[in-house]
Amino acid sequence: MSSTLKTTASPVTAIIVGAGHRAIGYADVTFKHPELLRIVGVADPDPVRRQVAMERYGFGENMCFHDANELAARGKLADAVINGTLDRLHVETSLPLLDAGYDMLLEKPFALNEGDALTLTDCAASNGAKVMICHVLRYAPFYSSIKERILRGDLGEIINIQMAEHVGYHHMSIGYVRGKWSNSERSCSSMLLAKSCHDMDLMMWLMGETRPTAVASFGGRYQFRPENAPPEAGTVCMVDCPLVDTCEYSSKRLYIDHPDRWGCYIWDALEHLENPGNEDRIALMKSDSPYARCVYKSDNNVVDRQSVMVQFASGATGTLNMVGGAARDLRTITIIGTRGEIRGSFESGTYTFRHPNPAKEGFSGGYDEEIVDLKQAVVSDGHGGGDERMVLDFVRFVRGEPTGAACTSIFDSLIGHLCVYKADQSRENGGLPIFIP
Repeated sequence: MSSTLKTTASPVTAIIVGAGHRAIGYADVTFKHPELLRIVGVADPDPVRRQVAMERYGFGENMCFHDANELAARGKLADAVINGTLDRLHVETSLPLLDAGYDMLLEKPFALNEGDALTLTDCAASNGAKVMICHVLRYAPFYSSIKERILRGDLGEIINIQMAEHVGYHHMSIGYVRGKWSNSERSCSSMLLAKSCHDMDLMMWLMGETRPTAVASFGGRYQFRPENAPPEAGTVCMVDCPLVDTCEYSSKRLYIDHPDRWGCYIWDALEHLENPGNEDRIALMKSDSPYARCVYKSDNNVVDRQSVMVQFASGATGTLNMVGGAARDLRTITIIGTRGEIRGSFESGTYTFRHPNPAKEGFSGGYDEEIVDLKQAVVSDGHGGGDERMVLDFVRFVRGEPTGAACTSIFDSLIGHLCVYKADQSRENGGLPIFIP
């Protein structure tokens, strides 16, 4: 991927739709690269968020809108939209904006089912819109380096790819037991789609031109169920639970003792306060906030572990194991090819490349080994350094300049989404293989 952008062109202008922490994080690239990106408006039903965005990026009230429909009704006021709305709103907010002529940076998953996905891709195609999906992990140095190896032919033809995502206990509880994606009837999303469509997209991207032909999957809700609660457990950790100071999932231990760890999720209910303090946070954790509830007595209904198997047209196979409630967040990958193999961990920022060398000693045959250390290239943006790189590639995408291998148009992203939909369909039918035409 080219590391430079043309600075003689005018900056790409963008309007934020859904001013949550993800969209704001992408938009903040303007502070580092004002010559490339300029934020000129916001659409969000929350007046506090509209005000914050207006002050943060320096545009006027005339560029503040209640929602995507109000913005679209005004015609095209910028080059692009950064759509960071809730998953269930992606399609309904994107359609009118694409029809209005905007290009778009759209958060994943871009649609919650196959029908909506095809509707949105058809809309993008009919409007000639440039829609890029926020598969930021493609841009992380760890995964982009592996992709470069594959493109060079270092691994030969891929035989098998094995991926695992371990969702840490604190992450699991905040997002998928207590939080936004804990109940599929509210979020309209499965956990595999909300959490691991990144991973399925990576698998499709790394596998290259070969397409998946069949998917099978098993999984369910194992740990976070009422019958697994300790006998003495209460229902609201800081109100009626004697285990509030000892349980790994205590809202006091996870959120009050560490208020900044997941603040963008937990404390959004306090955004209307100018300077919320610890007393405000404690009061929230003693209220009916979903984050105050016992993890075993919540209304979550999504899986806490799921295994996916994929068959590719080339004959290669792939697996993805997503497991919630682990001691730490961890993504691992192993790729076996006809000429070499890679094994690594995203969080460590390192991977090992091996290829056979019969001249070397070894009980089962010798090999050469190279350890690739990319830790210095990783920044703490939550996605291994991918966020900024993705936004800069989006600028290229909108300008019509050459983009990198990671650039994910909505059409590129579709196959990974389809695999997730089919995997959930298979899981719901006892692991029955689902074929992809």
